[in-house]
Amino acid sequence: MIEIKDLSKTFYSEEKGQETKALTDLTLDIKEHQIFGLIGTNGAGKSTLMRIMAGVLLQDKGSMIIDNQKVFNNPDIKKDIFFVPDELYFLPDSTPMDMACYYKLFYPSFDKERCEKLLDDFGFDKTKKIGGFSKGMKRQTALILGICAGSRYLFLDETFDGLDPVVRQAVKSIFAGEIQSRDFTPVMTSHNLRELEDISDHVGLLHKGGVLLSEDIEDMKLELQKVQCVFTNESDEQMIPQMPGLISYEKRGRVYTITLRGKREDVMQLFRSYETIFFEMLPLTLEEIFISETKGAGYDVKKLIIE
Repeated sequence: MIEIKDLSKTFYSEEKGQETKALTDLTLDIKEHQIFGLIGTNGAGKSTLMRIMAGVLLQDKGSMIIDNQKVFNNPDIKKDIFFVPDELYFLPDSTPMDMACYYKLFYPSFDKERCEKLLDDFGFDKTKKIGGFSKGMKRQTALILGICAGSRYLFLDETFDGLDPVVRQAVKSIFAGEIQSRDFTPVMTSHNLRELEDISDHVGLLHKGGVLLSEDIEDMKLELQKVQCVFTNESDEQMIPQMPGLISYEKRGRVYTITLRGKREDVMQLFRSYETIFFEMLPLTLEEIFISETKGAGYDVKKLIIE
């Protein structure tokens, strides 16, 4: 389990002569055997948090504990962590199998045979130097190496950056298989909620160096409802602002789309008490859930969520 408490990190720029707070009193728990998605805008602190989790950076204050051990300067726990950063690095003039041999030195469980098979499955020339690969191919190579390392934790910064839709789906399937077959917990960042919605079990939203939300996706969907309806009477329309659990509403023509907090049965009962030409319950996307939640918190969702 990953336990983060009151974590803060500040960077000082000599060129600008000023400090930048990357993380401020951030507290977050990440349970084992789940896929955890971490989202937020540029500057929200995702990459800094990932680097602290991987033991690349040391926090200024607070604690970073993985499996009851501190991470920084701890080789024992780092054997259980593989980190794929946003800016990828490979040894100069190395091939994918050169990198596999390199990582085998640090990860005793690294599976070279599986690495070869996955490279073949993805259509790679194992003898070609990585420096000649495209951006997407480099990202695929890093993901394959991370999966084959056999580590308990895989940290992925901008997981799907540069990958085409077919490869993205293949990677998601591999992650799902890993969780079912071994002790495995991936934590991944992305700007785009849609990339994480169909793979993550739990999602955390970072904003201005702190955690705005951290919830199980299914729990969020159970507690928020979206209704589309047309009212018969104008007097019922005027009651919308007083609806219990109201989060937001909009009107297009005569059609209202209303988002409320509450259980599905309770919301359906509420709308049966009004006179409507029709009403229907609509599914909420993860993006809509976070937009609704952040509106309630008073944040500018257009800056929080990046398409």
